[in-house]
Amino acid sequence: MSDTPVRPGRPSVRKLPQLPPAVRGLSPASALRLSPPSDTWFKPALSVVVASAVPHLTLLALGRLDLAVYSMAGSLCALYGHGLPYARRARALAGVVLGMAAGLAVSLVTASLTGSTAVLIAVGALLAAVQKVLCDATRIGPPGHVIFTFVSSAALFAPQRLDQIPGHLALTLGAGAFAWLVALAPALVRREGPERRAVARALEAAAVCAADPGPRNGNAVDPGPRNRRAAAAAVHAAWRCLLDCGRPTPVRRSLERLVVQAEAAFAAPRPGAGAADPERLRAWAARTRGRGTVPMPPPAPGTADELYGIDAERAVLRAREGRRAARRALLRRLGPGSPLLPVAVRTLFGCALAGYLCAALGVGRPYWAIVTAASLCQANLTLSWNRALQRTLGNLLGVLVFAAVLPVSRIGPLALVCCCLFFGFAAEALITRNYWLGSVAVTPMALLVLEFGGAHPAGELIGDRVLDTVLGAAAGFLAATLVTNRRAAGRVERALDATDRARAAAERTGADPAAAPVERDRARRTLTASLVELREAGDTAAGEWWQRALPEQRLLAAERAGHRTLAATAQRRGPTAHAPSIGAE
Repeated sequence: MSDTPVRPGRPSVRKLPQLPPAVRGLSPASALRLSPPSDTWFKPALSVVVASAVPHLTLLALGRLDLAVYSMAGSLCALYGHGLPYARRARALAGVVLGMAAGLAVSLVTASLTGSTAVLIAVGALLAAVQKVLCDATRIGPPGHVIFTFVSSAALFAPQRLDQIPGHLALTLGAGAFAWLVALAPALVRREGPERRAVARALEAAAVCAADPGPRNGNAVDPGPRNRRAAAAAVHAAWRCLLDCGRPTPVRRSLERLVVQAEAAFAAPRPGAGAADPERLRAWAARTRGRGTVPMPPPAPGTADELYGIDAERAVLRAREGRRAARRALLRRLGPGSPLLPVAVRTLFGCALAGYLCAALGVGRPYWAIVTAASLCQANLTLSWNRALQRTLGNLLGVLVFAAVLPVSRIGPLALVCCCLFFGFAAEALITRNYWLGSVAVTPMALLVLEFGGAHPAGELIGDRVLDTVLGAAAGFLAATLVTNRRAAGRVERALDATDRARAAAERTGADPAAAPVERDRARRTLTASLVELREAGDTAAGEWWQRALPEQRLLAAERAGHRTLAATAQRRGPTAHAPSIGAE
């Protein structure tokens, strides 16, 4: 590492020329390419099966399987929050259940008051837009807004009377409460499980970064941008998880130390030396992810409490002012100047267009087209194009699977329930590989749900689903193309300014020998968070069309300057360079 002292101030990158926006190509191959499965794919898959099986089998025993569509709305809440620590998961899932019930209530009341297809489609499109904005603003997901839209849109086109609504909502809330218990049940066995996984990911990402330091320039080491960004994002996610996990425990104290080691490794990697040894980081990650004791790395010198201010930061976040600041940040994301507004308009326009096209062609279930269009409304046009290909291919293959499995499902009600549970598990098991692969299982499950209320002609179901898929995908992508998101570039500018401020603050505290460790490490974490936000804003803007030129060189220079500051302040802080081996712990 270079011995150049840290100098506070902004980097001189504002005068760099701007380049044209780097729009990613719309490549079908990259959109359909399979990824490795998620390390926690089985958690939402098992949770949704358990959360659905109990209500379904109960209704089957009572002879009221026709009500399963309402209990299923609550059961699907078990898909959410599996990356959150249990303390925050409990609050988030409670909000998901209430949000699901609220959307369902609006749909049921509307369906009971009017039979106008035009009104129902308009309400469905409006609900989809609101659900999209709220899910993006609160960052709940995956699966995000699509499940909410699926439930509320389907309920709009189901026959309904006002006197039935309380009972149907009670079923949803009851199933949602059971899903809440299912999602939180692992806390009884391993209450630090989410934190351990988040920290293990940070250690693994830091190990990749330390193993590939990139080109050397004198004594300075500049790791490859992709590895460094991935490590910064993983470390930031681990800090957020630890801040949200509740009161400290001995295990969480060890996890906090491990995140410090990961942060030091990606900020100032020195292969083969101490904490930056990739093999050491991987070994720590394996032990952290397992069920045994968490490794206890030595504290980095220069900190009195060995926790780098996380307790003080947690106290600030939980204080009244901290909660007010969080609410203000949420309102800014929902306000008139929000970058989410163009995406909401896209969702509204695309869902309405898809629904009215299907209604004009005489399709009996236009809500499928609404859900398809809603699923296409992603952060930028490139992602929307990818999702259009994935959704179309997955649904078309899914109707073939449905045609093959339909005779089995009609053997009896129990066979129908088992088929739905199987496809629910398969969808979550496959969707982390690629969205289209998960859609192959989601499509037959959605079609089989209609069988709860009685058998339908197979040809009609298949024909409607194919037509709805094609029209919904076309309408959704057309909306993404016509409704421009010019605020994406403005978000990059704001992220650049925030990164500059965070970098200057980190440099000031890093250069001030009187600065408290709490202030120093809080400034470092703020800088890391701003770099993650900057990269996310840049990636979103790079996939948009019809916008002004992006400051690509300034963006890259700000990232490099930020990472250099992290490296320099890590050297000032004095990360452990002589940690004992794991066997010596």
